[in-house]
Order: sequence, then C-alpha cells, then structure tokens
Amino acid sequence: MEKPRRPVVVTGFGPFGEHSVNASWIAVQELEKLGLGKDVDLHVYEIPVEYQAVQRLIPALWKKHSPQLVVHVGLSGMATTVTLEKCGHNAGYRGLDNCRFCPGSHCCVEGGPECIDSVIDMDAVHKRVSALGLDVTITVSKDAGRYLCDFTYYMSLYQSRGRSAFVHVPPLGKPYSAQQLGRALQAIIEEMLVVLESTENNISCHHQH
Repeated sequence: MEKPRRPVVVTGFGPFGEHSVNASWIAVQELEKLGLGKDVDLHVYEIPVEYQAVQRLIPALWKKHSPQLVVHVGLSGMATTVTLEKCGHNAGYRGLDNCRFCPGSHCCVEGGPECIDSVIDMDAVHKRVSALGLDVTITVSKDAGRYLCDFTYYMSLYQSRGRSAFVHVPPLGKPYSAQQLGRALQAIIEEMLVVLESTENNISCHHQH
C-alpha cells in the first residue's frame, strides 16, 4: 500500500509598494519547479497584499486542501537572510494595504490571543537546515513585522491551530538568486515536515498512555 500523498500549501505574495516583483512569489514558483518529493502534493498560491483578501483566502485554502502544513512566504525589504518566523501577532496593524485599507480594529481576530506560536519548533528546523550546508543563511525571528506577512501568519495559525509556518525572504539579488531561494525553501519545508511529524508522534504517544 502506498502512503497517500500529503497535501502541503505554500503561498507567496503579489507586488506591493516599490516591490513590483515580489521575491516571495518568485521563490515559491522556483519551489514549485523543484517539488517536495513524491510523497507531497504541493499546491502554490499567490496572495494579494490586501487584508480582506487574506481573510477570505486563508480559510478557503484550509477548506479546499485540508493540508498537513501551510507555509507562507513573504518578502522583507530589510532582510539579508532567509528568516523562519516563530509566531504571528494579533494587534498593531496600521499599515495600509494595496487597496489603501487597514482593519478598523487594527487586529486580525477581535478577542483572539495576542500571539500564536507555530507548532513547528523553528529552532530545530534552523539547526537541521543549517547542517545541510546550503549557500543561504537561515535565521529565526519572533517578529513578522505587523503588516500583511504577520497578518497572514496569524490568520493561518488561528485557522490551523498552529499548523502553519512563515518564511521571510530578502529581495531578489540581495544577496540571493531565485534559484537559491527556491532550493532553500525546498530544504526548509522538507525539514519542517520531519519536525512536524516527530512532534505529532510524540503527542500521539503521550495520548496512548
């Protein structure tokens, strides 16, 4: 019996501000070419930089694919490394999106927890990926920036009870090529799946006793 293929959803963002090309979506398209191996059914989506679109899309993606994991990839103009984000934040959204809109409450989910952590241990993923000797520097962060990236991450963590991840990439060529970012994403997501499975095996062992 072959194991059923595990659905994994990976998203990048569309253009915004001075970023007419969003490195996150370019990197996700490179990842799509590489794939995540024959056990994984990879679905990729480009998300517009709009709060209301995110509020519609995130639940729809979970409903459509029931994914094992959702990984959102975003661009940070200030980043020079590929950054694994540990958590999403609920409040503090004041930046206007591409529609010149910002949530009136300045938060993702009114009454929701202030911060939601991913169930994936990003320090463990960082350690595993760093050991692979890629030509890309990986770092870990607890602040996804209170704009669409953080907003999307929180919405996704809220929807998935923590089964989401967020990766920030720097702009193309500063310093990495699209191919380097695609390969880095492939390695990161493969290791995230390993870490997620070992976490779940531990949880199910505890439940049996």
